[in-house]
Amino acid sequence: MNAPFALRAPVQIAYHVPDPERAAIDLAQRFGWGPFFLMEHIPLASCLYRGQPAVFDHTSAYGQAGEMMVELIHGHGDAPSVLNEAFAPDATGVHHVACFETDLEAALAVWEQRGAVVAMRATTTTGVDFAMVDTRPWLGHYLELYPSVRALAKFYAYVKSAAVGWDGSRPVRRL
Repeated sequence: MNAPFALRAPVQIAYHVPDPERAAIDLAQRFGWGPFFLMEHIPLASCLYRGQPAVFDHTSAYGQAGEMMVELIHGHGDAPSVLNEAFAPDATGVHHVACFETDLEAALAVWEQRGAVVAMRATTTTGVDFAMVDTRPWLGHYLELYPSVRALAKFYAYVKSAAVGWDGSRPVRRL
């Protein structure tokens, strides 16, 4: 039996949606989540999908629901990706839960030892590496793992601070 492994506390839940902007408006009205910050066709410096070079063309809206960040994500095109393998373009559902890791490589090694597959490795244009671990057999969604870096903490704090005292106006803001 493997030694116990504690998954870090989730910092974000991401929903696959057909249209992130429309979903952000709807969730702001229904649940008071937001405001959402929309990023379209988010560029990446590099991406590997299941070990092969890939393009991960996606749009996301990031908002706040209490203490948890919410991401509304949609992929563009039909290239193989962690979005297209899990959802039809018009489907909605939980795609991933994100966690910060102090040592990304060590965390990925533990997940692989436990039978999970690293479905995607990517690097943002600001140099932050991240990964999507395919935990769908156990959790029904992927895990997105990021290193604990200042740039990401700053973005999370920015989104959270915008929600403090938010009056519901301008539920979508473009970044």
